[in-house]
Amino acid sequence: MKTHVVFEDLIGKILVAIENKNTELVFTTSEGDSFMLHHDQDCCERVCINDIEGDLNNLIGQPILQAQESTNSKEPRPSEYSKSFTWTFYKLATIKGYVTIRWLGESNGYYSESVSFKKV
Repeated sequence: MKTHVVFEDLIGKILVAIENKNTELVFTTSEGDSFMLHHDQDCCERVCINDIEGDLNNLIGQPILQAQESTNSKEPRPSEYSKSFTWTFYKLATIKGYVTIRWLGESNGYYSESVSFKKV
């Protein structure tokens, strides 16, 4: 069963594993909980991880001090052919370092370009 939670719920948790499955990220905590960043794909849109800045290993074994989500639908335009797009940034930090996970969603404007965060 998947439960909706907010990304900031990761603050204070200690991650023991992060699985990067290219279309989703799964975070496992020391308490045995798993959280997933993902997008349910539809026919006329594409949402995927565009870039990960920083080392995901810096998030393992230390309490999460920052967990922030932000979006931008104005710039930079991914290509001149993009009708609609949304950048979604997930910023995480521990005492060992920072990581920014950047997602890009593109569509014709009628489909979701958002990323979901759920407890699995």
